[in-house]
Amino acid sequence: MDSAEYERKIASRFAAFDQDGNGYIDREDFSGAAARLLAEFSTTARCDKGQALYSGAEAFWQGMAGIADVDGDQRVTRQEFITGAVKRLRDNPQRFAEIARPFLHAVIAIADEDGGGVTPSAAERVLRVLGVDPEIAAAASTSLDADGDGRITEEEILAGFASYFVTPEP
Repeated sequence: MDSAEYERKIASRFAAFDQDGNGYIDREDFSGAAARLLAEFSTTARCDKGQALYSGAEAFWQGMAGIADVDGDQRVTRQEFITGAVKRLRDNPQRFAEIARPFLHAVIAIADEDGGGVTPSAAERVLRVLGVDPEIAAAASTSLDADGDGRITEEEILAGFASYFVTPEP
């Protein structure tokens, strides 16, 4: 994938983070996503899992801002997002997954309703809450279960996340 194609891929991922559609990514996009996830899984904000999710969302926001918010205005524009990914993540997509890890770990704790791991159906619910098209959410959640055991591990989720957002496609 050449640089122009890679930039187009990254640009298409911007909308996934701009949860409110206002044209930039900010702290509210992350806290809003956390609130919707808590509601979906009937989890209160004040319980340990709820607090972990909000803390993870804040850590994710801080990590993204550190990579992409060039002008320091606490907002990441589409161009800042693309530039940040191209300059800082293309050769190290796992860095993005590591920035997201506290948030994803907390999402996993909430979506793991029976303590046995995240099921593809729970992963699909998470993806739909985060604005993924229902058909894509269904296909993605099934493909995340790489070993086919009916449960999705944190490592499978991190690998899928990094691949979708920052890994150049063959």
